[in-house]
Amino acid sequence: MSDSQKPHHAFVLMGVSGCGKSAVANGVATGLNAAFLDGDYLHPRANIEKMAAGHPLNDADREPWLKAINDAIFAMQRTNELSVIVCSALKKSYRDILRRQNKNLSFIWLKGDFELIESRLKARKGHFFKPEMLITQFDTLEAPDTAAEQDVQVLDIQPPLEDVIAGAVQIIRQVSGGQS
Repeated sequence: MSDSQKPHHAFVLMGVSGCGKSAVANGVATGLNAAFLDGDYLHPRANIEKMAAGHPLNDADREPWLKAINDAIFAMQRTNELSVIVCSALKKSYRDILRRQNKNLSFIWLKGDFELIESRLKARKGHFFKPEMLITQFDTLEAPDTAAEQDVQVLDIQPPLEDVIAGAVQIIRQVSGGQS
């Protein structure tokens, strides 16, 4: 990419499990013809096996995963005008790993309260819901301070999915200067 080209932009859709990251990202990627990556696919085998055994990941487990997503963001920006990545990015330190050496990276925090997300998880068909997992997610969440983390936009997930997708598209267009 030369300096005369418009910068390619990547957006990480972040939030706790059940906030709709994958559904919103799929809708955004389809609507804007953007590249899409679900960061969960980049977990190392050891993480997958640990989670399958019912054990939570710790920060040391997450570090190689976050570095893999960081590398994927870099690679996606090399070839795609617009990329959408799903990653919980619950802690500022996790978001900082994703930011390393990645210009034109923004986050969209899909924000909802515990009761809303719990009700949506309980309503999912074919999905086993463990309330403890959601409690752990909210306990881990370091809500972005948008004054300090100016690359984070907040999107309320209370409205219907189509409206949340439209809100994410609007944020992406504003942040990327209408290039999408």
